[in-house]
Amino acid sequence: MEKDKLMNLSYDAEADVLYLSIGEPRPAISREIGEDILLRLDPTTGAVVGLTIFNLAAHRDLSALPLQIDLRELAS
Repeated sequence: MEKDKLMNLSYDAEADVLYLSIGEPRPAISREIGEDILLRLDPTTGAVVGLTIFNLAAHRDLSALPLQIDLRELAS
């Protein structure tokens, strides 16, 4: 599998933040898609490159997180 297609997860227990990167972590712009959730986008192409979830412990039911989004809405 290509390295830029691998998903990397990192959890900072002290800050209670989950970082998910598609490929190696890289500079990106963030769009808030829900409370405590940032979608990370490549600033040039607009491609999704990651996701950051703050206060992960407070989200006991991860299925309730708003992870189904229309990426076309983020283009603006």
